[in-house]
Amino acid sequence: MSETTFSALGVPAPLVKSLASEGKTEAFPIQVDTLPDTLNGRDVLGRGKTGSGKTLAFSIPLVARLATELSGGARRPGRPLGLVLAPTRELATQIAAVITPLAEAYDLKVTTIFGGINQTRQVNALKAGVDIVVACPGRLEDLMKQGFVKLDAVEITVIDEADHMADLGFLPIVTRLLAATPENGQRMLFSATLDNGVDKLVRRFLHNQVLHSVDEATSHVSAMTHHVFAVNSLDEKKDLIKVLASGTSKRILFTRTKHQAKKLAKQLTEQGIPAVDLHGNLSQPQRDRNLAAFGTVGPGGVRVLVATDVAARGVHVDGVELVVHVDPPMEHKAYLHRSGRTARAGSEGDVVTIVIPSQTEDLKKIMRKAEIKVEFQQVRPDSAPVTELVGPVAPYVKPVKVAAPAQGGGQSQGANAQRKRNARAGGGERGGASRGGAQGAGRGDGRGRPRPAGSGGGERSGGAGSGASRGRSQGSRRASSAR
Repeated sequence: MSETTFSALGVPAPLVKSLASEGKTEAFPIQVDTLPDTLNGRDVLGRGKTGSGKTLAFSIPLVARLATELSGGARRPGRPLGLVLAPTRELATQIAAVITPLAEAYDLKVTTIFGGINQTRQVNALKAGVDIVVACPGRLEDLMKQGFVKLDAVEITVIDEADHMADLGFLPIVTRLLAATPENGQRMLFSATLDNGVDKLVRRFLHNQVLHSVDEATSHVSAMTHHVFAVNSLDEKKDLIKVLASGTSKRILFTRTKHQAKKLAKQLTEQGIPAVDLHGNLSQPQRDRNLAAFGTVGPGGVRVLVATDVAARGVHVDGVELVVHVDPPMEHKAYLHRSGRTARAGSEGDVVTIVIPSQTEDLKKIMRKAEIKVEFQQVRPDSAPVTELVGPVAPYVKPVKVAAPAQGGGQSQGANAQRKRNARAGGGERGGASRGGAQGAGRGDGRGRPRPAGSGGGERSGGAGSGASRGRSQGSRRASSAR
């Protein structure tokens, strides 16, 4: 038996069986390194680049220990035993999707908690009793203040993407949440870096921790190939983007602004390349719908996702073979996280950055900081390096035109009247998808107090602003949806 199988690493048989049913039998390096310690209850600090397999690295011991060593008796309303904190809604959802099949092997219940949607479902789940909560910090703290959840029974806590939490200004909330968990509980913290205050979390809340770090050389991210395609004009860039989007595999195109993402997705669709967008001006249902379409193979599915940095972390879709930086990112961390949407979990992938002359020097600095060595290639849309990378071109898909609603029709007229009433009343729609994503730092917290910069950013950066929920809620509930 290989020493890197889950069974050899001490994973309980029910979980080995669950993993095998999904084709997972051999552990990745970060899992091989951390599982012996985490399964034995040690606090662990894990450092691994995106796509290295860290979600499964903490999900396995979380479920295994809760099911076989720690918990006993009936589950209690609002008193979870396991807690995972994540910076964005999308990441929380995808973590829960990894944990749930494992939890089902032991009849453990899992739920997600995040802002941007009505809290009723989340409250009902807590009241019914759950074993593991996967949460974004803002909404979880709000539900604690409302008395719907207590963390005093938490036996295992996981902080994922801790560096991203710090970037978004969430560390004060995370600190308060961790302080509400028992001092002697097991804690696992996973982060790509230890800057911006993450080290303070480690020093305060992890005890006798073991550090495990998987670098680029030993992780599966090394299957990523980088390209820089230089063009002379914006017209050439536009044509190059169309060619890069036209392949038959899934691909993600990153833009700097929400407006650009929406516009490019529309343009590609009109050119016969169905595309969906993902950015901060979309509501939660819209984001869910677009991600589902991008993840679907066959009728109703699309191969192209056009996104802002909202999708740079926490979005995992199998089979993304190409990432295109339509606009070079602002800094090297964003480059690495955007690029990490491909070459995940052992797969290979390509990353293309499109650059015009005025961006060349800035991109060279970013590449140096990211420690990426790549040749800048001068290309045209029909150049061999481009066509070889794209491969077979997908067939043209005729755009579907949706008829505009009739002017003055009963239902439409009624809806318009309601929208106007909402706007006059300061209701949800006025602050919803069109503006919510821009209302992060500096806005009040729903109680008349200014919110610290970044305190609402993470879950909103994982998607749209949540003005619609704010309009429907009052008091502390207004603040929860903003986070």
